[in-house]
Amino acid sequence: MHTVKRLEHARILMYSHDTFGLGHLTRCRAIAHALVERFKGLSVLIVTGSPIAGSFSFRARVDFVKIPSVIKLYNGQYTSTGELIDLNDTLEIREAIIRHTAASFKPDILIVDKEPMGLKGEMEQTLRMLKEQGTTLVLGLRDVMDSPERLRAEWKPNDVLGKVAALYDHIWVYGPRDFWHPLNNLDAPEALGERTVFTGYLRRRVPEQIYPPAQPFTNPYVLVTVGGGADGERLMDWIIKTYQQNRDLPYPALLVLGPFMAPHVRENIRQRARALHDVKVLDYENNLEHLMTAAIGVVAMGGYNTFCEIYSFDKRALVHPRTHPRQEQLIRARRAEELGLVGMLDPGQWGDPALMARALKDLPNRPLPSDTAQGDLLAGLNTIGGLVEDIVTRRNRPALSLVETSRSS
Repeated sequence: MHTVKRLEHARILMYSHDTFGLGHLTRCRAIAHALVERFKGLSVLIVTGSPIAGSFSFRARVDFVKIPSVIKLYNGQYTSTGELIDLNDTLEIREAIIRHTAASFKPDILIVDKEPMGLKGEMEQTLRMLKEQGTTLVLGLRDVMDSPERLRAEWKPNDVLGKVAALYDHIWVYGPRDFWHPLNNLDAPEALGERTVFTGYLRRRVPEQIYPPAQPFTNPYVLVTVGGGADGERLMDWIIKTYQQNRDLPYPALLVLGPFMAPHVRENIRQRARALHDVKVLDYENNLEHLMTAAIGVVAMGGYNTFCEIYSFDKRALVHPRTHPRQEQLIRARRAEELGLVGMLDPGQWGDPALMARALKDLPNRPLPSDTAQGDLLAGLNTIGGLVEDIVTRRNRPALSLVETSRSS
């Protein structure tokens, strides 16, 4: 028996704009699952633009509303996925669905992921509507957003920080306070500092599956992952070249390409890997956690969710961050290397097989993240649970109760 808290009829709406990769929906899903596991009676609805939202499994009391997808190009511009639909028309449809969903769902809490006003401002009217109705508005930010210069250029023309100060009740930064402050050097209103909580990173767990994915190697291997894969060609090409030119690498490599990798790039990598006995390729694995737990180490790009996985499973890692269209991955990788949490492969030295070979040979000798981490890196989900409980109980104190339930319930 254990004590379970019940937040009767509490509703949380989450917004995830999802224009590039897997990160935003993955983060929202992790938070949603942790909340419904912690609180009986709580429901979470995620509004998402991810084109592959339907391929994810969701717990009971977590559901999603799909809005039309918009693609963020490598140059930072946006385009509609529908060839015959103008981008402005797509944004109008998205905005209408979001506003109608919020009005019908009547959330106690709205959590907006990363984009304060939504993609191209599509959340602003919904935010104002919910503010008038008394919904608690939360802006959730990853540990690093971008360089201050780029954020300032992006946000200042539309007074984004002023609107954040006027509309949002809380800012949750999904990282430790001593790692990075995403709003540093932006001349943010003083009130935002008072509303900001650093939660810690979001812990990942191996999902329970009746049929977990088969392990590709009987011996330990290096897992190479590029998240969604849309911009993962450089790293995969580098790995293939390294294994082609070095026959004395200590471990084989498993390459996971991601669902958004271009078909011609995917086929090129597969063809080259077929000639290598110590390289295997998977198109995509929805539950990467199973593969990561068995890996001796990880080679990856510098995305937020990849770092959460590396820390959660305490894996030695080499990180090769992208530098466009944002500086986010580069900043995160440099800071993590500075703290001894990962090793970084400098983007300026990309493509040298000898450099990669040396790094792979040294990977087993690197310290584990747990050897160098200061404090609990992964407090995020527990912290968010406590924050949600505080908000809901302040809004409606009788809604919180304690029930005794078996672990199987």
